[in-house]
Amino acid sequence: MTASASQDAADARLRIGRARRRPRCPESDVIRPALPILFALLATPARAVVGGSEAPDAALARSSVMVLSSRGGVCTGIVLARDVVLTAAHCAAPGVEHRVHYRDEAGAPVMLGLAARAVHPGYDAGAIAGRRRSIDLALLRTETPLPARFVPAALSEAPVPAGTALTLGGYGVARPGDHRSTGTFRTATLPLVEPYGPSRILAWLKGPAASGACEGDSGGPIAGSAGSVVAVTTWASGSGKAPCGGVSQGVLVGPQRDWIARTTAGWGAPARWE
Repeated sequence: MTASASQDAADARLRIGRARRRPRCPESDVIRPALPILFALLATPARAVVGGSEAPDAALARSSVMVLSSRGGVCTGIVLARDVVLTAAHCAAPGVEHRVHYRDEAGAPVMLGLAARAVHPGYDAGAIAGRRRSIDLALLRTETPLPARFVPAALSEAPVPAGTALTLGGYGVARPGDHRSTGTFRTATLPLVEPYGPSRILAWLKGPAASGACEGDSGGPIAGSAGSVVAVTTWASGSGKAPCGGVSQGVLVGPQRDWIARTTAGWGAPARWE
């Protein structure tokens, strides 16, 4: 891998929605994409999820990929079928070229083009500025299928009470601001919290130590103890002076089951629910 590709990887990142400046957390904040094109892939495997642990062989990793944009955005995606990926809408908005990325058995980067995309009709790209509600979800259909080693994730609409331990996973940065530390799947297990009361749309996670989603983890899975995905990561707040490690937020998939089921069935690849 060339030095140029390494620099491209360093530039590929997401901008954390400026959580530390916001005293309240609306149901529209996201980890937003930014910066120039990537598409010459990560020079070396690295890490993701601040305060977490590397888990490249975990079940969630076998159901996760990266989603890259022509504007340099790096996100995580959840495999629902060999040619269907669920991610955050801000990671896959129309008007920008996207690719689904993974590494083959030899470690070489592979990028798949998109045959179709469906952004949730409740997604509002201007929600942050307008402090409006947004359902930050999108479905991607790849032009060619992923290898058989990828295992489609099961989704769950079971209610999750406060205090329940959930596992968040993603390919984002392991250290805030260090964009060379993207590329290896990491996880962190954190309790569900309700800082604004129960939500029918969102899930929030926060542990006692600085840990959770960071740049590049948008679109990644938040799963229960049985491994079923209950939410998709969309936003993170800072901890102290660090831009990450505070509250991690995700959109619950259960309330969006009809849209997910209708879209994936139309593509001939219905999602699996448990």
